[in-house]
Amino acid sequence: MKHTKRIIALAGVAVLICLYLATLVLALTDSPQTFRLFKISVGLTILVPVLLWIYLAMYRYMEQRRQSNQDASNGSDNTNGAS
Repeated sequence: MKHTKRIIALAGVAVLICLYLATLVLALTDSPQTFRLFKISVGLTILVPVLLWIYLAMYRYMEQRRQSNQDASNGSDNTNGAS
């Protein structure tokens, strides 16, 4: 599971680098669609890290929940075996 988190984090970094480069290029070019694309790029530059943070927070929550469920089921198995 740690590999999954690492891969997602690296993918997020790659996306952010591409967005920063796109924002820079769009800021330096002059075309009718440039301003609209620039706004989209800036918006995604804000949105992508927020979504990655939400994903990682949910992942952490689900891991803790799964771990506590496993602990609870292991504890109930030991008490049933001892009775």
